[in-house]
Amino acid sequence: MDKVACRTPAEGRDGVTNIPAWKFDAVRGAILDTLADGPIKAMTLKDAVGERLDPETLEKLGKLGWHVVTVKLEMEVRGEIERLDVKGPQQIRAV
Repeated sequence: MDKVACRTPAEGRDGVTNIPAWKFDAVRGAILDTLADGPIKAMTLKDAVGERLDPETLEKLGKLGWHVVTVKLEMEVRGEIERLDVKGPQQIRAV
């Protein structure tokens, strides 16, 4: 089974979490689809992603919140999404 190495953009935090490629691709696609509508608060991202995944995928995925955070961090490292420099809750957008 193919795996994707997910890193974190936080300085001083090393370590990689490997997740199955199909899980990464499903969550990444849903994140990009969500961000196509514009920036979103990070705390609402999980629900928005959940609305875009079919019930079978959601069931096979496991803990949605954990996967959304893990994939979001790797997408930040890759430069696909970025955090906005705003006061208040963290917001992200597609680059």
